[in-house]
Amino acid sequence: MKVTVSATLAANEDIERRRRAGERVVNLAFGEAGLPVHPALRRRLIAASGSNGYGPVAGTPDLRAAAAGYWERRGLPTDPDLVVSGPGSKPLLYSLLLAIGGDVVLPMPSWVSYAAQADLVGSRPIMVPPPPGEGGAPDPDRVRSAVLHARAQGRTVGSVLVTLPDNPTGTLANQQTIRRLVQLAEELDLTIISDEIYRDLVHDPDAEPLSPATLAPERTVITTGLSKSLALGGWRIGVARLPDGAHDLRDRMLAVASEIWSSPSAPVQQAAAYAFTEPPELTERVAASRRLHGTVVQAVYERFTAAGAVAARPQGGFYVYPDFGPLRDRLGVATSSELAAVLLDRYGLGVLPGHAFGDEPGELRVRVATSLLYGETTEQRLSALNAPDPLVLPWIARALDHLAEALEHIATGGVPRRALNHASLIPTVAAS
Repeated sequence: MKVTVSATLAANEDIERRRRAGERVVNLAFGEAGLPVHPALRRRLIAASGSNGYGPVAGTPDLRAAAAGYWERRGLPTDPDLVVSGPGSKPLLYSLLLAIGGDVVLPMPSWVSYAAQADLVGSRPIMVPPPPGEGGAPDPDRVRSAVLHARAQGRTVGSVLVTLPDNPTGTLANQQTIRRLVQLAEELDLTIISDEIYRDLVHDPDAEPLSPATLAPERTVITTGLSKSLALGGWRIGVARLPDGAHDLRDRMLAVASEIWSSPSAPVQQAAAYAFTEPPELTERVAASRRLHGTVVQAVYERFTAAGAVAARPQGGFYVYPDFGPLRDRLGVATSSELAAVLLDRYGLGVLPGHAFGDEPGELRVRVATSLLYGETTEQRLSALNAPDPLVLPWIARALDHLAEALEHIATGGVPRRALNHASLIPTVAAS
């Protein structure tokens, strides 16, 4: 089996190499939250830095109880004994695929690591597009036929995965789609894996996502973490809420965890336990982050659509997924990988090709992540977080102006990067 570096990490490293070589690139490729750690969390981590024991494989009782409380405040009563923590939600998802077994149904497109992890565990992903205009949940009607077809061929299909809200499209699946998918999962006896790591970053705070666990707690696993809502990607902590009564699944997950990561970092667990209790200073930080992400990603969305690209309006997180199909002739490219290369080489715009997310190669969609536009320094990022209008901050305004000008040139026939590559238009933006 050939295993390659994750497309997001590879793109970020390529952009960093270009920047070190003197190129100026707007990094729209990496899905990092792009904000500083809240001081209260730093203090908790420092205070816990002396904790150097392994601890329980499932995580400390304090962390599991705090995570259970987090879900209970969202209408999901949770048994702390059915909470498992790990060093990020990514390894938790991997252990789930191993523990559940069988093939997995994924939305197409979907986050790059889902299909890659399925391949690693020997599961064949079944890629199913979402309903038109939606993202994050495969179309239930197509899921039915895909699963029945796979089972007719002798395959075992054990699970279906949804992302609420979605990466890469930034959209939120329609509640009716979730209801239909839950109904179908019950009919076909599928475990639902609901990746809700962006749940607290839905732009409209009144647009509460409908978790499948609300409708089918006995067959839904939820995963989440703090890398997006509180920008703790480098701390690597995640939690999973297992289905009601799923002690066998818990035991299988812990068996995997015990052989791979033993236990999450003890100091980070203590800080995370505090975070999941949602004290006022952290709920205020999440709310401010949500406003910033929503403001900037909407501005980026408007610049892409003004140039003739087609995209669904983002509803959560910091992604937009434009389709350059209407501009295909002007660009002279045949695949999303070629498109991403043109945007980087000619225009200094780093994006990820839709092919990395499961699209057919000939579809000209790319994922655009906007969260690294907030600044290079802690001071700039805090200014963006607290600004009444972050779009007028000079470093964000310059990036948006460059993006708009590059897209305008593409829309009117394409101009080589040399016509755009000067400091007033292409700001250097930190990648990590």
